Amino acid sequence: MNGTTAEHELAALQREHGRPLFALLLRLCDGDRQRAEDLVQETLVRAWQHPEALRAENFDSVRPWLLTVGRRLAIDARRARQARPAEVGDAVLENARVISDHAERAAAALDVREAVKTLTPEHREVLVLVYFRGASVAEAATALGIPPGTVKSRAYYALRALRRVLPGYASDMR
Repeated sequence: MNGTTAEHELAALQREHGRPLFALLLRLCDGDRQRAEDLVQETLVRAWQHPEALRAENFDSVRPWLLTVGRRLAIDARRARQARPAEVGDAVLENARVISDHAERAAAALDVREAVKTLTPEHREVLVLVYFRGASVAEAATALGIPPGTVKSRAYYALRALRRVLPGYASDMR
Protein backbone atom coordinates (compact mmCIF):
# COMPACT_ATOMS: atom_id res chain seq x y z
CA MET A 1 0.00 0.00 0.00
CA ASN A 2 1.52 3.35 -0.96
CA GLY A 3 1.89 6.30 1.44
CA THR A 4 -1.05 8.32 0.12
CA THR A 5 -3.45 5.37 0.22
CA ALA A 6 -2.37 4.53 3.77
CA GLU A 7 -2.87 8.15 4.86
CA HIS A 8 -6.37 8.22 3.38
CA GLU A 9 -7.29 4.90 5.00
CA LEU A 10 -5.95 6.06 8.38
CA ALA A 11 -7.89 9.31 8.08
CA ALA A 12 -11.02 7.30 7.27
CA LEU A 13 -10.34 5.05 10.28
CA GLN A 14 -9.97 8.09 12.51
CA ARG A 15 -13.23 9.58 11.24
CA GLU A 16 -15.24 6.37 11.50
CA HIS A 17 -13.78 4.71 14.60
CA GLY A 18 -11.91 7.46 16.46
CA ARG A 19 -14.74 8.55 18.77
CA PRO A 20 -15.69 5.06 20.07
CA LEU A 21 -11.99 4.20 20.44
CA PHE A 22 -11.35 7.43 22.35
CA ALA A 23 -14.40 6.83 24.58
CA LEU A 24 -13.17 3.35 25.51
CA LEU A 25 -9.62 4.52 26.15
CA LEU A 26 -10.81 7.52 28.18
CA ARG A 27 -12.65 5.13 30.52
CA LEU A 28 -9.63 2.84 30.72
CA CYS A 29 -7.41 5.84 31.52
CA ASP A 30 -9.68 6.99 34.37
CA GLY A 31 -10.65 10.16 32.50
CA ASP A 32 -7.08 11.24 31.55
CA ARG A 33 -7.79 12.80 28.14
CA GLN A 34 -4.13 13.28 27.18
CA ARG A 35 -3.26 9.65 27.90
CA ALA A 36 -6.36 8.48 25.99
CA GLU A 37 -5.44 10.65 22.98
CA ASP A 38 -1.90 9.25 23.04
CA LEU A 39 -3.28 5.71 23.08
CA VAL A 40 -5.64 6.47 20.16
CA GLN A 41 -2.65 7.68 18.15
CA GLU A 42 -0.61 4.62 19.13
CA THR A 43 -3.53 2.36 18.12
CA LEU A 44 -3.71 4.06 14.71
CA VAL A 45 0.06 3.64 14.33
CA ARG A 46 -0.42 -0.09 14.97
CA ALA A 47 -3.15 -0.14 12.29
CA TRP A 48 -0.73 1.56 9.90
CA GLN A 49 1.93 -1.05 10.77
CA HIS A 50 -0.57 -3.84 10.01
CA PRO A 51 -2.15 -2.88 6.67
CA GLU A 52 -3.80 -6.31 6.41
CA ALA A 53 -6.23 -5.09 9.07
CA LEU A 54 -7.24 -2.20 6.79
CA ARG A 55 -8.05 -4.18 3.65
CA ALA A 56 -11.41 -3.30 2.13
CA GLU A 57 -12.96 -6.70 2.87
CA ASN A 58 -12.01 -6.32 6.56
CA PHE A 59 -12.91 -2.65 6.94
CA ASP A 60 -16.27 -3.33 8.61
CA SER A 61 -14.59 -5.60 11.16
CA VAL A 62 -11.71 -3.25 11.90
CA ARG A 63 -13.46 -1.63 14.91
CA PRO A 64 -13.20 -4.71 17.15
CA TRP A 65 -9.55 -5.04 16.10
CA LEU A 66 -8.89 -1.37 16.92
CA LEU A 67 -10.71 -1.61 20.26
CA THR A 68 -8.77 -4.74 21.21
CA VAL A 69 -5.43 -3.16 20.26
CA GLY A 70 -6.33 0.04 22.14
CA ARG A 71 -7.46 -1.90 25.22
CA ARG A 72 -4.23 -3.92 25.24
CA LEU A 73 -2.14 -0.76 24.87
CA ALA A 74 -4.03 0.82 27.79
CA ILE A 75 -3.43 -2.27 29.93
CA ASP A 76 0.27 -2.28 29.04
CA ALA A 77 0.56 1.44 29.84
CA ARG A 78 -1.19 0.96 33.20
CA ARG A 79 1.09 -1.96 34.08
CA ALA A 80 4.15 0.09 33.16
CA ARG A 81 2.98 2.96 35.39
CA GLN A 82 2.27 0.56 38.27
CA ALA A 83 5.75 -0.94 37.96
CA ARG A 84 7.27 2.45 38.81
CA PRO A 85 6.96 4.17 42.17
CA ALA A 86 4.34 6.93 42.21
CA GLU A 87 5.62 10.44 41.57
CA VAL A 88 4.33 12.69 44.32
CA GLY A 89 6.41 15.84 43.90
CA ASP A 90 4.69 18.93 45.32
CA ALA A 91 1.19 17.51 44.87
CA VAL A 92 -1.06 17.57 47.90
CA LEU A 93 -2.12 14.03 48.69
CA GLU A 94 -5.64 15.11 49.71
CA ASN A 95 -6.27 16.15 46.10
CA ALA A 96 -5.02 12.86 44.63
CA ARG A 97 -7.54 10.99 42.52
CA VAL A 98 -9.10 7.98 44.22
CA ILE A 99 -8.41 4.74 42.39
CA SER A 100 -11.37 2.44 41.92
CA ASP A 101 -11.77 -0.06 44.69
CA HIS A 102 -11.09 -3.78 44.29
CA ALA A 103 -14.60 -4.58 45.52
CA GLU A 104 -16.13 -2.58 42.63
CA ARG A 105 -14.07 -4.50 40.09
CA ALA A 106 -14.96 -7.82 41.72
CA ALA A 107 -18.67 -6.93 41.69
CA ALA A 108 -18.46 -5.91 38.04
CA ALA A 109 -16.72 -9.20 37.18
CA LEU A 110 -19.51 -11.12 38.91
CA ASP A 111 -22.14 -9.13 37.01
CA VAL A 112 -20.41 -9.93 33.71
CA ARG A 113 -20.11 -13.63 34.59
CA GLU A 114 -23.83 -13.80 35.36
CA ALA A 115 -24.66 -11.91 32.17
CA VAL A 116 -22.51 -14.27 30.07
CA LYS A 117 -24.44 -17.22 31.52
CA THR A 118 -27.62 -15.81 29.92
CA LEU A 119 -26.16 -16.16 26.40
CA THR A 120 -26.83 -19.15 24.17
CA PRO A 121 -23.99 -21.70 24.21
CA GLU A 122 -23.02 -20.75 20.64
CA HIS A 123 -22.77 -17.05 21.46
CA ARG A 124 -20.97 -17.74 24.74
CA GLU A 125 -18.26 -19.92 23.15
CA VAL A 126 -17.53 -17.27 20.48
CA LEU A 127 -17.44 -14.51 23.10
CA VAL A 128 -15.08 -16.47 25.34
CA LEU A 129 -12.71 -17.30 22.49
CA VAL A 130 -12.61 -13.87 20.86
CA TYR A 131 -12.93 -11.43 23.76
CA PHE A 132 -11.74 -13.28 26.85
CA ARG A 133 -9.02 -15.46 25.33
CA GLY A 134 -7.99 -13.00 22.59
CA ALA A 135 -8.41 -15.35 19.61
CA SER A 136 -8.72 -13.79 16.17
CA VAL A 137 -11.87 -14.35 14.15
CA ALA A 138 -9.98 -16.83 11.96
CA GLU A 139 -8.63 -18.72 14.98
CA ALA A 140 -12.09 -18.90 16.57
CA ALA A 141 -13.61 -20.07 13.27
CA THR A 142 -11.04 -22.85 13.00
CA ALA A 143 -11.44 -23.89 16.65
CA LEU A 144 -15.23 -24.00 16.37
CA GLY A 145 -15.40 -25.39 12.84
CA ILE A 146 -17.61 -22.55 11.57
CA PRO A 147 -17.10 -19.82 8.93
CA PRO A 148 -15.46 -16.53 10.03
CA GLY A 149 -18.65 -14.64 9.12
CA THR A 150 -20.58 -16.76 11.60
CA VAL A 151 -18.00 -15.97 14.29
CA LYS A 152 -18.42 -12.24 13.59
CA SER A 153 -22.20 -12.50 13.62
CA ARG A 154 -22.30 -14.46 16.86
CA ALA A 155 -19.85 -12.07 18.51
CA TYR A 156 -21.98 -9.11 17.44
CA TYR A 157 -25.21 -10.61 18.76
CA ALA A 158 -23.53 -11.81 21.96
CA LEU A 159 -22.26 -8.30 22.73
CA ARG A 160 -25.63 -6.84 21.85
CA ALA A 161 -27.33 -9.24 24.28
CA LEU A 162 -24.81 -8.36 27.00
CA ARG A 163 -25.49 -4.64 26.51
CA ARG A 164 -29.17 -5.31 27.16
CA VAL A 165 -28.42 -7.28 30.32
CA LEU A 166 -25.70 -4.86 31.52
CA PRO A 167 -27.02 -1.43 30.46
CA GLY A 168 -25.03 0.50 33.08
CA TYR A 169 -21.70 -0.86 31.87
CA ALA A 170 -22.08 0.08 28.21
CA SER A 171 -24.23 3.20 28.29
CA ASP A 172 -22.14 5.20 25.83
CA MET A 173 -21.35 2.36 23.42
CA ARG A 174 -23.39 1.94 20.23
